[in-house]
Parts: sequence; C-alpha cells; structure tokens
Amino acid sequence: MAMNGNSSWDKIQQGVKDTERLIVQREYNASMVKARQTLEFMVKNLADQAGIMDESDLKGMIDVLYENRWISKTTCEHYHKIRMIGNKAAHEGDSNAYSANQAYHMLSQEVYTFADDYRNAKKGRKPLTRPAVQGSSQNRTGVGRGSSEAIRTNRVDSSTKRAGKSYGPGRAGSSQAARSRKRSGSQSSSFSLYTLLKLLVPVLCIVLLLLVVKLAKPESRTKETEGPTAVETMEATEASQEETESSGPVYRTTDVLNVRPEPSTSSERIGQLNAGVTVEYVRAYDSDWAVILYNGQEAYVASQYLTAE
Repeated sequence: MAMNGNSSWDKIQQGVKDTERLIVQREYNASMVKARQTLEFMVKNLADQAGIMDESDLKGMIDVLYENRWISKTTCEHYHKIRMIGNKAAHEGDSNAYSANQAYHMLSQEVYTFADDYRNAKKGRKPLTRPAVQGSSQNRTGVGRGSSEAIRTNRVDSSTKRAGKSYGPGRAGSSQAARSRKRSGSQSSSFSLYTLLKLLVPVLCIVLLLLVVKLAKPESRTKETEGPTAVETMEATEASQEETESSGPVYRTTDVLNVRPEPSTSSERIGQLNAGVTVEYVRAYDSDWAVILYNGQEAYVASQYLTAE
C-alpha cells in the first residue's frame, strides 16, 4: 500500500501507541478520540491509493472502499465501530473503559493488516483482492455504483466459467442429486433407528416391572401361609404367664368408703368411693387399713368395707 513516505506509517504507529498509553492512564475518552483520528488518517491513505477523492464524511469513504473491495467486510465493520465509538466520545463525552479497550484492540488488528499491505507495496506488489483504479478523472472523483456492479458481475461470470469448465452442468447436477440422495438415506436410517429405540425403551420397562411383581408375590404368599415363628410363640407364652401371675382377686367396696392419705380416721379425706366400685388394690397395710391406688397415688381405705371376688 503506497503512503506518502515513512512519515505516514510513523504517524499511524504513533497513533496506536498514544491510544494504548491513554488507556493505561485511564483517560478513556481521549483514547477513543485518538483511535478515531488514527483511523481517519488510515482511511485517507487508502482512499488516496484507490484514487478516491477525499470526502468530508469518514463513513462515506469507508463504504466506498468496501464497495470497491479495497477493504474486507470485517475490516469495514471494524472501521465503522471505531468511528462510532470515537464519535460518541467526542460528542457525548463517553468515557467507558470497555469501549476504549474495544476500539484499541480493533484498531491494532486493522493496523497489522494495513502494515502487511504497506510492506507489499514497498516491495512492488499490489494487493490481490483490491483492483487498481485506472484512467479518467471520473474514476478519481469516486467510483460509482456501475463500476462496482460490473466488478461483481465479472467475478460471478468468471466463477461460473470455472465451474462449467471443471464439471459441466450435467455432471454438477448429477453429483448434487447423488449427494442429496445420500443425505436423505442417512437421515432416514438414523430416524428409523431412533424410532425403534424410542419404542423399545417403554417395552423393556414394562417387562422389568412385571418381573419384579412376579418375584415379589411368592414371598408375600409364603409369609402369609407360614405360622408364627418360635420367637413369636415364646413371647406370647411369656405374656400369658405374666397376665396369669399378675391376675389376682378383684376388690370392690361394700359401702360408701372414704379415701384418706394416712391410715387414720383423723387424717383429711381426699375422696370417696361409692358402694360396688372396683378399687385398684395394692396391699394390706394392717388388719384395719388397705392400700389402694387413687388417682394414680397410694391412699388408704378401711379394709372392712372391701370384699374380694
């Protein structure tokens, strides 16, 4: 890429360094403005080599460079992004660190591309993807839409000729049909396998469930038909023995009976039992008094009014 001496390339390099330095110093607004200024200088150098008249609008110059294939689509998008970030910093006072870093990284990437073209230009090589602008003053005032459409049309025609020369329309069509049939066959086989697996999984689950139920039923029936175990029989026997030992005569009252806390008629009465009431007999205290349970506590009643059954 031809530039006006080494001074232009030095200016671009210095612009990238200044952008990085401002980020390090946390002057994000100034860094974004500097990135846009460096971009504008790069675009003007590209426009000079392309024979495009210097336009006042940076956006218009970028679009014309892309339309005539002097820059790629990615480069065009990066240029516009750096331009918009710089405009927002200059006109709206934006000082976002993320935007500043984004502008710097895109600018660094595009400067590397710019440097490769610059080295090739110094060696006498021309960019392969960028057509030289020839001739008249009309071309130097800006490449019109007609020329860009002609370039695209020629490119499509040349690719069509290469495809026809290599394969021919008949062979290309047949190969495409064969590929489509192959894809459809593989899709149908995979679909049928997936459908088969989808049907088999529920069936296998049902079979396993039936096996579990079948294995569980004989065990339950065996437990039901079996008699009590030896341990259960011993426990039942011991319980019956305890009941037999604990069972004794039942005591009932023969008359209205006072219940006292002490075995004495002078002690305070804490309750009264009607005639014919069953009492919880504990033991005989002496020949006149008996110990019973009354409201969960031991109490005393006259034993002459109790009768054992």
